Formats: sequence, structure tokens, C-alpha cells
Amino acid sequence: MRIVETSLPGCLVIEPAVFEDERGAFFEAWNARKFAQHGLPTSFVQSNVASSSRGVLRGLHYQWPNPQGKLVGVLEGEVYDVAVDVRPGSPRFGHWTAVVLSAMNRRQMWIPEGFAHGYLVLSERAVFSYLCTAPYDSTADAAVRWDDPALAIDWPAAEPVLSPKDRNAPLLANIAPERLPDCKP
Repeated sequence: MRIVETSLPGCLVIEPAVFEDERGAFFEAWNARKFAQHGLPTSFVQSNVASSSRGVLRGLHYQWPNPQGKLVGVLEGEVYDVAVDVRPGSPRFGHWTAVVLSAMNRRQMWIPEGFAHGYLVLSERAVFSYLCTAPYDSTADAAVRWDDPALAIDWPAAEPVLSPKDRNAPLLANIAPERLPDCKP
């Protein structure tokens, strides 16, 4: 397993060791001992799977209070995966990082508590997997607008398919401070 730092401290790309031969491939998607050695979480309480078609953008979502850390990856297809630091007081507040995750590259991304997360489907279809450190809490569910000009995320699609929630999400500057994570940077 190889850990790659991103431009956002705490957000990591995880590249598993992959063993391939004429029969196919094998890799560990998660190993408590190895994750602990890298200071990553070893306890997840919820597993989610979402399938989406090309051009669907899900995000930018976060939970506050009761934040979730997320280990995300793609089981089928390819996505452009984005994390945004939404912690006021963080030196990287409003900054984002992105990585292409796919079934072929087998990369995963660790998104710590206090970060908004979203992804855009690049392939015909994608099956996306999340392991979460806290359960979903509908009363804490929150979102930042995907095309917030202050964030200037370089999405590889001008007109993605959005849910009403994502289409109507507020700009980061318009979110009340008490609705933003106070996690320590």
C-alpha cells in the first residue's frame, strides 16, 4: 500500500498493492493494521454504494455536527473525486483537491472529517463505494454548491446532471458559521 499526500493536509490517496495474473487481480481495499500504521482510521460504522451514469455530479456534501470521515473508491467505471476544506480557521479553508478514481487504477481517497466531498462520473456508469466513520445523520446533512465561484473547482463537465439538493446548495460564503465544521486544521 502506498499513501500519496494531496495539497490538502489529511486528504490522502491510497494506492493498494495489486496482484495480477492471467486469472484477474487481487488487492486489499482495507486492512486495519496497515491503516493504523499510517494513522488512518481502523473503525468504520457504515458502508454505502452508489451507482450513477455519465455526467452525474454528487456533492459537495458534508455532515455537521456529527461529521463523517470517508474512505471512497470506485468498483466500476471512473470518477473525478473532489474534497474541499470547509473548516473555518484552517489555512486551507476553501481549497480543494481532486483525483481520478477508477476500477482500473484501484485508487482510494481518504477524506477526513471537516471536508466536503463530491464526484463527477466520467465513464458510462460508475459504482462508487464509501466507508464512513460515523452514521448518516439527516439533521446534520449539508452541502456546498458544486460550482461556487470562490472555490473555482476545475470540474471536467460544464453542465453535469444534479439532484435538486445539489443544484440549490448554498455558496460556501453563505453558510452560517455554526453549520460549518469546527474541526481542528
